[in-house]
Amino acid sequence: MISSLHGTVLHTTPDQVVIDVGGVGFSVAVPGDVAHTAVVGERMLLHTSLIVREDALSLYGFAERDELEIFGLLISVTGVGPKSALGVLSHLTVDQIAEAVTAEDDAPFRRVSGIGPKTAKLIVVQLAGKVQATAPAAKTGAAASGDVVAQVTIALVGLGWSEKIAAEAAAQTAAEATDAERSAVAPLLRRTLALLGPARG
Repeated sequence: MISSLHGTVLHTTPDQVVIDVGGVGFSVAVPGDVAHTAVVGERMLLHTSLIVREDALSLYGFAERDELEIFGLLISVTGVGPKSALGVLSHLTVDQIAEAVTAEDDAPFRRVSGIGPKTAKLIVVQLAGKVQATAPAAKTGAAASGDVVAQVTIALVGLGWSEKIAAEAAAQTAAEATDAERSAVAPLLRRTLALLGPARG
């Protein structure tokens, strides 16, 4: 079992990276945010799952261990294969998946390409009790910036990024921004766009 890879990025596509480990290039299917942040020539660590089929050996890789664990849970759901599970993790964060399951809300899963209403409902039912939403953080003086981050996320989705990439980029930018930048949509959006670069696809 190949449980992780750490090597140099040789090539990327919107849903795949090739990593050189000891002179061997491993082709790994990855969520969109991982492919987006992979840089040819730089080193990358991926937590991986090797899926064995009669006609193929396929590697699926994730930046975080909890994403790999959710991937394993998703492919245990009736009707969800590795590609569909990867699609879910390309559009939703681990917390968003846990929140949807906890709330018994299958709508976020129905928005993922390749996931029909019946499968979306099965995901919610079969993952119940196996994932848990993170408790909301205590409110602080900076809590007001949450609405701004949400609006920036919506704007980025409208510009073509997936909800997952948009949310993570907006949150990262907000954490690094000044109080003035966090207080209004326009400056935070400009800073987030500078972080993301040109939209892919």
